[in-house]
Amino acid sequence: MVERWLEGLESCQLCEHRCRVNRLQGEKGVCCLTLPVVASACLHPAPPKSYTVFTAGCNFKCVSCQNWTISQYPDNGQSVRGYIDPRELASECLEQLHSFVGRLMGADRLFFSGGEPTIHLPYIEEVVESARRIEPGTKVNFDTNGYLTEESLERVLRLTTSITFDLKAFHNEVHRAITGADAEPVLRNARHIGRYARDKLWEFRIPVIPGISEGEIEPLCQFIADVDPSLPVCFLAFRPNFLLEEHAGATFELMERCVAIGRKAGLRSVYWSGQANLPGKSRGIEAAVKGYYKYPGARSAASYALRGGCVTHPRECKGCVSRNQCRVKRYIPRRST
Repeated sequence: MVERWLEGLESCQLCEHRCRVNRLQGEKGVCCLTLPVVASACLHPAPPKSYTVFTAGCNFKCVSCQNWTISQYPDNGQSVRGYIDPRELASECLEQLHSFVGRLMGADRLFFSGGEPTIHLPYIEEVVESARRIEPGTKVNFDTNGYLTEESLERVLRLTTSITFDLKAFHNEVHRAITGADAEPVLRNARHIGRYARDKLWEFRIPVIPGISEGEIEPLCQFIADVDPSLPVCFLAFRPNFLLEEHAGATFELMERCVAIGRKAGLRSVYWSGQANLPGKSRGIEAAVKGYYKYPGARSAASYALRGGCVTHPRECKGCVSRNQCRVKRYIPRRST
């Protein structure tokens, strides 16, 4: 007998790829995941302090992913914890929150990250429901790339205490070059949260990749300011990782400039986080993709994707003929920061 929460995987439309595959029968969409998989779980000091559950798999294939061992599972062969009964995971989460270390840290909520937790939304709902049967006031944070359907977003808003939300690019071409998916659903969902669920937003997070997303900072800041200038925005300093393992990290000067751009746009709560000035240099092959992209940042990102094995340009993971045999998902970098 199929558990009630699993029924949402029979024709999966949790994210905007809307693959409609039967994951219970082993069919795979863009994320290549069937049953929910927990990669790892631990007490985590990053704001908000929490017991964080990292789910495996992702509906994006970002060239810059710092959690590539998790996000590109199962294709990359990395080890994970595997499937955990949601009731068992709920008990583990609460036990860890109330542990000596958890209380010393000040951890006060469950935090679902990844990868991308949206692709496991029915499972997460079951974990949270189980936890709240034990402790009704259990807080929950949902960390997302924003590529949810409108229906899934409403489910997340009902579920959560707080949301951390990534914005990788404003222009669709640049977003597709970085992630393999369109920007519009992400911007639509960010706008909805900013207008109608302001109290749920912990912060918008904007990764800053030198030479790739620099040109996206101003339009993203203006977009957020037009929704509500009081919305919190954190710029994340890019660290060389995954397909961009040799790319230079964001400089201190660049991160300070991003904050200045945000303030000029009218944002009142803007700051940056991460490690700056990590060395590297561009190793893309932009000439090979020049005809497909007009934005320099898109060409740079796509050239790294091409070098990593991406065969569809402009990038579009759902329609790619190789989406379930993706060489990008099998890429193993030699450098990690």
